[in-house]
Amino acid sequence: MNNTEKSFSDKWHRNTDLAFSETLRKGSDIFNWIVGRNGWKDSEGLRKFLKDKARVLDAGCGNGRVTALLRAHSDANVTEIVGIDLTAADIAEKNLQSAQNVTFKYADLMDDLSAFGQFDFIYCQEVLHHTQDPLKCFMNLCSILNDGGEIAIYVYKKKAPVREFTDDYIRSLIQDLPYEEALLHCAQITQFGKALSEANLKVTIPAVDILGIEPGEYDVQRLIYHFFAKCFWNPNLSASANDAINYDWYHPQTATRHSIEEVRSWFDRANLKIEHEHVDHYGITVRGKRV
Repeated sequence: MNNTEKSFSDKWHRNTDLAFSETLRKGSDIFNWIVGRNGWKDSEGLRKFLKDKARVLDAGCGNGRVTALLRAHSDANVTEIVGIDLTAADIAEKNLQSAQNVTFKYADLMDDLSAFGQFDFIYCQEVLHHTQDPLKCFMNLCSILNDGGEIAIYVYKKKAPVREFTDDYIRSLIQDLPYEEALLHCAQITQFGKALSEANLKVTIPAVDILGIEPGEYDVQRLIYHFFAKCFWNPNLSASANDAINYDWYHPQTATRHSIEEVRSWFDRANLKIEHEHVDHYGITVRGKRV
């Protein structure tokens, strides 16, 4: 088991319900982030999108929180949902044991996926950048996409230079530490983010082109988060959940970053028409269709 695989095995098996309820809670930051970045705008937009999808794949499902979101916005009599994961399929299966027409399997996106059949929609987000070959995994997924089907991916974006340096520096120091020890460092980062957030300060800054800082008004915590260091804090989550999310970013050794031009080239290579794209400070979301 490599570093990244162990990172996620530890994360999910020690935090089985991480962000689960917040993902499902309409109006939460996490719900709005997932639905909004994919271009569905709101709950009804997601429901309308899934209405005619007979088979849906959640590729890299983790603890099943997004699988549950997809299930909650689709008709169990019409839509079959399959979740696959390299390390946590058992956790997702337990979390959704009462859900109808949902199955989970262990799988590696680097392998041939044809045994799972064809799908009308594939959701693969916050996953590809943790694989040894994101493009190969993407193409493997596209190979099981039906004609007229869609795939939606999210990958990390190349960020401001100081943020990139900090991320790599911290990762280099904790990536070989056991879970408990790494989490202690991540807990300090969480408390840093919490203190900045609770200061409730806003600043207006000019552009600093050489550091990739865009002009505008920022909450101080968001300013640090965007351009200097990930210090995640969400007051609607427990302190331990916030720690686990910071661990999720800093501990896995494999965490590639990409550009929108690169991701567009993947869709072009797969002969997919891009239906929606969204780029924010942290990542790139693109949804494309096989036509």
